[in-house]
Amino acid sequence: MSLISAILLCCLAGRLFAGELPIESVRVLKSEHKLQLLSANEVTREFHAVFGSNPLGHKTQEGDGKTPEGVYLLDYKKSDSAFHKAIHISYPGERDIASAQARDMEPGGLIMIHGQKNGLGWLSFISRYLNWTNGCIALSNADMDQVWDLVKEGTKIELLP
Repeated sequence: MSLISAILLCCLAGRLFAGELPIESVRVLKSEHKLQLLSANEVTREFHAVFGSNPLGHKTQEGDGKTPEGVYLLDYKKSDSAFHKAIHISYPGERDIASAQARDMEPGGLIMIHGQKNGLGWLSFISRYLNWTNGCIALSNADMDQVWDLVKEGTKIELLP
């Protein structure tokens, strides 16, 4: 085995043991209140999540209190949010827009994964039991810190019922 191959193998093994494989996708299971980070199709981390105030079903219009379902991208991070960090979900997609327009409605937008409202992080021991957002996915601030650090912009997110 060449010296270069041995070095590369050691680096890869170190990353595997350190749990530092890059996150390839995010999966949300609304009915189970879970947000999962996946690498090589395996769940590497799992967090408790809460959703819109009307969590059943796919978001169809602005103000419906629903969290979208489907496949989107986490397209940008927002550190200056009204909440403890936020990662934007690329909702609405073309189909969401067309569906809302067919009903003469607005699809809504600004759906994010975020922590608690700034200054209210101490309430997460209560808010974790309530679907309180306008359609976003809320985590505890500590969990949001991990997601923020591990998930890169452009990562796929799949939101399931």
